Amino acid sequence: MHYIMEATNEIRAFFDTLNHDYLAVHRRKEDLFWATYMGTSDDHGGFATAEKAWKAFVSDPVRLSAVRARLATLEDADGPGGDGVEERAELIRGLRGWRALFEANIVEGDAGPAGMDRIVSLEAELFGKRQKLVLRHRDESGSEVDATLGSLLVNESANPDEAARRSSFTALRGLEEWVLGNGFLDVVRARNAFARSQRARDYFEFKVRKSESMTSEQLFAVLDDFERRTSDANRRGLELIAGANGAEALRPWNVRFRMSGDLVRETDPFFPFDTALDRWVLSFRRLGFQYRGATLQLDLLERKGKYQNGFCHGPAPAFFDRGTWVPGAINFTAEGRPDQVGSGFRALNTLFHEGGHAAHFANVTGNSPCFSQEFPPTSMAYAETQSMFCDSLITDADWLIRYARAADGSPMPASLIRKRIEKSQPFRAFEERLILVVPYFERALYALPDSELTAGRVLALARDTELRILGVESHRPLLAIPHLLNQESAASFHGYLLANMAVYQTRAWFLGEFGFITDNPAVGPLLARHCWAPGNAVTHDETLRALTGEGFSAVYLAEECKRSAQEAWTEAEASMAAARGRSYPTDFPDGLDATIRIVDGDATLADNSVSDEKMCADFAKVVKGRYPRKA
Repeated sequence: MHYIMEATNEIRAFFDTLNHDYLAVHRRKEDLFWATYMGTSDDHGGFATAEKAWKAFVSDPVRLSAVRARLATLEDADGPGGDGVEERAELIRGLRGWRALFEANIVEGDAGPAGMDRIVSLEAELFGKRQKLVLRHRDESGSEVDATLGSLLVNESANPDEAARRSSFTALRGLEEWVLGNGFLDVVRARNAFARSQRARDYFEFKVRKSESMTSEQLFAVLDDFERRTSDANRRGLELIAGANGAEALRPWNVRFRMSGDLVRETDPFFPFDTALDRWVLSFRRLGFQYRGATLQLDLLERKGKYQNGFCHGPAPAFFDRGTWVPGAINFTAEGRPDQVGSGFRALNTLFHEGGHAAHFANVTGNSPCFSQEFPPTSMAYAETQSMFCDSLITDADWLIRYARAADGSPMPASLIRKRIEKSQPFRAFEERLILVVPYFERALYALPDSELTAGRVLALARDTELRILGVESHRPLLAIPHLLNQESAASFHGYLLANMAVYQTRAWFLGEFGFITDNPAVGPLLARHCWAPGNAVTHDETLRALTGEGFSAVYLAEECKRSAQEAWTEAEASMAAARGRSYPTDFPDGLDATIRIVDGDATLADNSVSDEKMCADFAKVVKGRYPRKA
């Protein structure tokens, strides 16, 4: 018994040291990630060094061996009685988390670490050059202006001038050629060489196995089935556009506008950018979301040199440190341009999506930071399910009648909600296949031999894949998608589709259980208990079973894609009628239990040190001052 107590004390000290050493290396990497990606620092070399140090930590075979040995000691021993039983169980739980993390990131062989370092260096060099690249297009006023990825895509969707839309598409195609001419192909070769050193046939196979614990064959069994289920619905949507507007409507710079352009313009007044922050805070409070004392830093406006895609990272993972709660520190970003048509809804979508990520990671209640970080063994599909569930709410009819308000406070009329459904529902399959096309392309890209990795071959592959999956060339060219350039998100885009499958499964359960989701204060606590608290200690499938009683299913999303516009409107009409007659619960939290700062680079624009209401009002004032409404 005395020996077991001594062993437990030593293991406790080892475990505590492991937790705190990880926090230091993780924080260093994440702080430099934020600074370089936000354009407040050009220390790309320092970030690459910090990332290499983090990767060396999580892939260290010595630490893995030490964890395995101590875990075996605890699992083989009878252990002490009394309070010692609980401590031993907690140590076993924590060490199993560390074992899973190291096993998910371990780099094998002598060539592995050097191969990973080469990838990090090549990506840092590519990112540094990309940050200096200026894209231009013709905006709403007809002027040639600098553009971000977000503004290019919004312009394609909403600008009634075809020449202006085409200028945005031309810029995106130009970005593809720039990527291929500035080091991306070297990155692909380096990733494949590293994957082969890890006994995988290519990088795509390596990433799927590591991030989702699947083979690519298992993954594509799901994706191929979804492709077959939604193929006819996708074809019907394209035929609808061509029948109404002619074959020219299917040109890549026209197709998005023909799906939704006039609708984006009509609904835009009901999504003012300056009220997006307030809509997010209020809606999440009414859903019962709590951030358990986390510190949130939000950078929401576009800025030269800033990374041109939303993301959420947690520099300080939340966990219980010897029973004491350590709240998370979480950053997320958007690239809003408030004076552009469609930007308000895009801002809302980003706040709900990235805010959903933040809520998830702020509520992981493990006894180690290894459970609450966003990298393997955390499944991308699991993580994205939490965020995409949240952003799915802002297209619900009952959410729109409560929150979509023009500047004068007038609500979005039901007739416009109906038009929104009639315009969007025929293209639900196309929307999901925009995600689906990426894994088909990436699987084929990494299967190419090095000798075929030329710009011309890769561009031809991209176009062929777009035509095969979408039926048209994509308005969002594949190599203009930033996820492909960073190893953490490369060969992982399928996670968004797997997540959306789980989202509609989750939505079906909530609607069946309660009849409504919008402003239902039971939603946050149920997600926190069943899906967020365990972190990566459980699988994606296990979280779904815990909440819904059913394992992962792709059927709900496929059926959503196949519904007619009339079926979708009938459901929406019933939802709005129920919402008008419902007495909504009023026992939602007074705040989000978070310290929130709204920043623009190094400058603080607003915070909630006084109140959430003042923070939202201060942010709105900044937006209105910088981007006055046009007469």
